[in-house]
Amino acid sequence: MPRTKADHPDSTAKPAPHIWVFRTRFRRNCFGWKSQPAIARVKEAVAEIRKVAKRDLRLAADGAVLFLEKVSPALEQVDSSSGSIGTAVNNAIAALVPIIAGAQVDAGVRAAWLERLFEALQADEMPYIESLGDHWGDLCASPAVASEWADRLIDITRLVLSPDRQPGTYFKGTTACLSALERAGRHDELIEMVRAEQMWTYRQWAVKAMLASGRSAEALRFAEASRNPWSSDHAIDASCEEILLRSGMRDEAYTRYGMRANGMSSHLATFRAVTKKYPDRPPHDVLMDLVNASPGQEGKWFAAAKDAGFLTEAVALARRSPCDPRTLTRASRDFAAQQPAFALDVGLLALHWLVQGAGYEITSTDVIDAFRATVHAARSAGRVDEVVALVQGVVDIDGPRADFVATAVRSVRV
Repeated sequence: MPRTKADHPDSTAKPAPHIWVFRTRFRRNCFGWKSQPAIARVKEAVAEIRKVAKRDLRLAADGAVLFLEKVSPALEQVDSSSGSIGTAVNNAIAALVPIIAGAQVDAGVRAAWLERLFEALQADEMPYIESLGDHWGDLCASPAVASEWADRLIDITRLVLSPDRQPGTYFKGTTACLSALERAGRHDELIEMVRAEQMWTYRQWAVKAMLASGRSAEALRFAEASRNPWSSDHAIDASCEEILLRSGMRDEAYTRYGMRANGMSSHLATFRAVTKKYPDRPPHDVLMDLVNASPGQEGKWFAAAKDAGFLTEAVALARRSPCDPRTLTRASRDFAAQQPAFALDVGLLALHWLVQGAGYEITSTDVIDAFRATVHAARSAGRVDEVVALVQGVVDIDGPRADFVATAVRSVRV
């Protein structure tokens, strides 16, 4: 029986276009003022793109460009005061730029992507994708393309960075131009353009250019000379630390910048960041260096000491300055079985700092939790009667919350 044309699939037919789930979720003004739903959607979109990247990098890159076009208009009504949504978008940009940069595409496709991204950058009103300009050289994917973009943007960038510019002069493509110059290897041109600038946002590109051209000592001097009320000392410290680390001067990097350059959202996270970056340093030494670098804040390093297993030091630190009572209560509860002496010490300290006014929005439940954790540790140590007397001594000491704590403790039956 002869076969019909329908029996033979058309091998030249184009596959159906990929349907991105995130596309319909990022319509203009589709989110309300709450940031958490928007943050969740941003993370879902990045996860979707990264999953596709495992099998088709070009398709994933196209999706990444689409997402970066749509994200800012979608978030215009979201409350960004906490900074959490901005952080989520910046993290998304950092995750997606390597996908776009690494996709192997012809010059026409790359040019089209860059045009779309630059248009999105110019239309970014809030702004949410402002940091995209910092990655422009990477997005160009080659020195030649980066040089073309630098030529396109350089005249207006020179005007914006000119010492004679009018107040308020601004161009959304300034960092894109500087990034393109750095990627193109036009280091001297870049350095000269920002030498008279005061903002670290722009001066950092001269530091990168100096490093790329092997001028580490000059880069360090230039970075240090960038300190002023309009620049972030933390960002400058991080840059100086990187210069010394890249120059093989690890001891100097640690001594001069290690404590300041790795500050995180919590003291525990800072300790972990420093020990990770300097694995050759004994953790105990790192902890003590951090404590010594922040006099008056010893108690805030309690969690770092506890996490590292330095329990004796943790108790000593919690005695020296205020420590969050809830943190101490959790430690007392967690260590009651295996380290009752430690649990007992920190339980009593939790009550002490509650009396002295430490902690935010403290309720009677917090006091009761601290007391019960302390008594539980006392039972494990076989010292209940003694500890109840010690607790009474703690709550009898004068303090901003003495009466409040004493009343809450008396409400608990041992």
